[in-house]
Amino acid sequence: MTSFDFWNIVRSIPKTLRFNLHYFPLKTALKLPVVVSHRTFLRELNGKVVLPEKVETAMIKIGFGDVGHYDRKRSRSIWQVSGMVTFRGKASIGHGSKLSVRGDLKLGADFNMTAESTIVCAKEICFGDDCLLSWDILVMDTDEHPLYNKEHKRINPDKPILVGNHVWIGCKCVLLKGAVIPDDTVVAAGTLLTSAISGEQQVIGGNPPSVLKRDVRWEH
Repeated sequence: MTSFDFWNIVRSIPKTLRFNLHYFPLKTALKLPVVVSHRTFLRELNGKVVLPEKVETAMIKIGFGDVGHYDRKRSRSIWQVSGMVTFRGKASIGHGSKLSVRGDLKLGADFNMTAESTIVCAKEICFGDDCLLSWDILVMDTDEHPLYNKEHKRINPDKPILVGNHVWIGCKCVLLKGAVIPDDTVVAAGTLLTSAISGEQQVIGGNPPSVLKRDVRWEH
């Protein structure tokens, strides 16, 4: 461990303690299942955080990591939660990433969001196991502001986003309400998704998205 890593962990103790003691019973909180970087802004500590049955120290990391082309010393993560966040296993939410949750966010085991990405959850967003999100990604299941027709009926309701198991989402992708990604999919950089994609073991990309390669398998 480098001196930088050591002091980074020491400086993270206050926010780590605050987070765990707020969300979990004392016996669970003292295990420190969630570690929170001192560069994380705990903007709203409400709602509920659910952990898997087997709890381990530091199984969830918020605001850590190191993507070389970002300045992690000046990169601040944001936790703004009034809804429910469910962790189904180990997870890493990298430096500069933002979670704004007033709906139901589910993160599968071995979830990894590398850096500077944002999840806005007003209704439901669900990631399967072993998902990898690159940097500068937006995942948002809401338009935030309602639109109405002349009968005053809302025409842009929130819609769930569902991501399968073993999915790799490339940098600068945008997943909007209604996006559905099947298992074993690679989403190419810069792709915009607003609807369901069918098929597995393929690379999809573009705007509108199309299948770029079939019968592919990706590894970490």
